[in-house]
Amino acid sequence: MTNSAAPHLLPVFARADLGFERGEGCWLIATNGDRYLDFTSGVAVNALGHCHPHLIKALQEQATKLWHMSNLFQSPDGEKLANRLCNESFADFVFFCNSGAEALEGVIKLVRHHHFSKGHPERYRIITFEGAFHGRTLATLAATGSAKYLEGFGPPMDGFDQVPHGDIEAVKKAIGPHTAGILIEPIQGEGGVRSATPTFLKALRQLCDEKGLLLAFDEVQTGMGRSGDLFAYRRTGVTPDVMSLAKALGGGFPIGAVLATADAAAGMGPGSHGSTFGGNPLAISAANAVLDVMLKPGFFDHVQRMSLLLKQKLASVIDRHPDVVSEVRGEGLLIGIKAVVPSGDLVAALRHEKLLTVGAGDNVVRFLPPLIVTEAEIEDSVGRLERACAAISSSQTKRAAS
Repeated sequence: MTNSAAPHLLPVFARADLGFERGEGCWLIATNGDRYLDFTSGVAVNALGHCHPHLIKALQEQATKLWHMSNLFQSPDGEKLANRLCNESFADFVFFCNSGAEALEGVIKLVRHHHFSKGHPERYRIITFEGAFHGRTLATLAATGSAKYLEGFGPPMDGFDQVPHGDIEAVKKAIGPHTAGILIEPIQGEGGVRSATPTFLKALRQLCDEKGLLLAFDEVQTGMGRSGDLFAYRRTGVTPDVMSLAKALGGGFPIGAVLATADAAAGMGPGSHGSTFGGNPLAISAANAVLDVMLKPGFFDHVQRMSLLLKQKLASVIDRHPDVVSEVRGEGLLIGIKAVVPSGDLVAALRHEKLLTVGAGDNVVRFLPPLIVTEAEIEDSVGRLERACAAISSSQTKRAAS
């Protein structure tokens, strides 16, 4: 890992000594011409792969018309996108921003303001869960609650009570007179591809209804098809009051969104929130183009078929290499493999085989292919995993012998 190629970039990323100059579908082409099968997708961003023709066309056309305008004026295309998102979800209102962290900031503000607008300003605390990842801003870091991300940035922002994931009794004990809502990822991505069970989510929904709390889903990573449906909540039988989106919403162009019911958004009038670039015309055109593709009949049937195939193939690798990998997790094309060896070693071995993956918590390696991945590319990826596992096994045997 090196930063020598870009000495003026703040060294907050441990960048691999590898750069890319273009992409085609599920493939990235390195600066030396080598082709890599991209099962990182920009960490679940490039849902339609690289250089999808419909997205290119939409952005090229928009670039000749309007790049930016103030949110002091109406946005016909933004209203169209908001209508489409509401029609496909539980929401009545949408707020557009630029990233997942901003979307979560909007969720946090909305949950707090909801109670303020109803005469209960004391209700501002939000229950979150161990293993979560909600962003890199000070508020979302506090919601995440991970010491390794919080270290060095002063006292964590007040207002978050973290409890063990899946422990409904702990949630009940954490609810008090200052509690405003509960924030959860339907599937923890960074936390190790851990799914919340429908039973647990239903219990959270019931608690929120009984206590007058808002239930917020963080779908920054799971939303826009990654789980096998447009939104992961639709697969759980549980409907939140508020939801964040980002990552795949723009197919690679930065855009985030907060979706909320009318009741949850009560009081969010002019001046209560804002964004200079949120709802930028270029971003809106990209997101509308993404929806054009995803809402075509059969799109999510394909995602689910590829999910089943990938899980089956990965399970067969585990059978042959139990010394390297031990478990398959996840839904849709948010798939994790729990490694027996250090997950970073497996990611590096896969990169040597020209398969790009990304690590996660709990010693997990995520497989996040574009949702347009083909059966042949799934087969190809598993072959590369097989070779990587064999190389690791061989290396372990040689070390043991020496």
